[in-house]
Amino acid sequence: MSMALSTRCLHALLAVLLSAGAVPPASAQEYPSRPVRLIVPFPAGGPVDAHARAVQRALAADLGQPVLVENRGGASGTRGAALVARAPADGYTLLVGNATTLAMTPGMRSSMPYHPVEDFTPVIQTVMVDYVLVVSPGVPVRSVGELISHARARPGALSYGSAGIGSAQHLAAELFQAQTGITMAHVPYKGAGALASDLVAGHVHVAFADQATMMPQVRAGRLRVLAVGGARRSPAYPDLPTVAEAGKLPGYEAAAWQGIVGPAGLPSPIVKRLNDAFRRVQADPQVRQRLQAAGLTPVGGSPDEFGTYIRSEIAKWTKVARDIGATVD
Repeated sequence: MSMALSTRCLHALLAVLLSAGAVPPASAQEYPSRPVRLIVPFPAGGPVDAHARAVQRALAADLGQPVLVENRGGASGTRGAALVARAPADGYTLLVGNATTLAMTPGMRSSMPYHPVEDFTPVIQTVMVDYVLVVSPGVPVRSVGELISHARARPGALSYGSAGIGSAQHLAAELFQAQTGITMAHVPYKGAGALASDLVAGHVHVAFADQATMMPQVRAGRLRVLAVGGARRSPAYPDLPTVAEAGKLPGYEAAAWQGIVGPAGLPSPIVKRLNDAFRRVQADPQVRQRLQAAGLTPVGGSPDEFGTYIRSEIAKWTKVARDIGATVD
C-alpha cells in the first residue's frame, strides 16, 4: 500500500471515529485552556455571590485556570441569565443560577428573555439556601403569631422587602400572605444587601431572606429573627422554630437552591469535567465550612438529576404563583 493511500485511509478512519464520538473534540480534550467566567446574576453581597466566591479559588486550582466571578445584576437575575444563554457553548461562560432565575421568575412571567430548560445545559446543583423570617426592630412583634396578628389589624401598613420581583423572597412572602390572609406592601430591591440595609434602617419592615445576609444583623441586634423558612429547623439555629410550626401554617416552606448551568449544547465531556470539579471542590472541608457559614448546604448530584429537579421546580412554582395570583408582568 502506498504512503498516500495509507494516509488517506488514516484520515478516513479518523473522520469516522470523530463523527461517531469515539474521539472527543479538541476543545473538550483541552478544556479549559483560558479563564472561566462565573456569571452571578445579582449584585455582590447576596447568597449567590457568596457561593461563587466561596468556591472560586478552589475551583480555579482544580481546573488549572483562573475563575472570574462577574456580577451582572438586574431584572430579578434575568439579565445575567440571558447573557449566559446567548454565550458560546464552550464552557467558558457559566451561570450561577438559582431558584429565582431558573424556576420562580419563569413561572410568573409570560415573556422571558430565555427558556429555563431549552436555553441551558445543567451541570450540577450546588447548594440549598436556608431562609429566615426577620423584622425591623421597630416592628413590635417577637413571634410569627404576633406578626400575623399585628398585620391583620393593620392591613397594608407593613411592608416586606425582596431581592426583586419574581425572586425567592418575593414568592416566600406572597405565599405567607396567602396562607395567613394578611396584606403587606411589596418593596423590591436590586439585591439582598440593599434589602438588609433598609430593614436595619426601618424603611421596610419584614423580609424572608437568606441566613448569610440577615443573621449577622440579627447577632448585632439590628434585626429580629422570628423563624426559619425551611420545612425543618436549621442545624445552625436549632432553637428557632419554623414558620410552619410557629405560625400554625402546615406545609409552609421558604427555601431556595443554586446550581451551575451553561449555554444549551455544552459538550458532554466539558459538562463532566465541570461536574467533577464542583463535586471535588465542595467536598473540601474548608470550602464546606465557608459554605455552611454562609447558610449554604452543599448538595451535588449529576447533570441529569439537576435537569430533572429544575423541571420539577418550574412546575411547582408556576402552580404556586398561579394559586396565589402572583405575576411579574
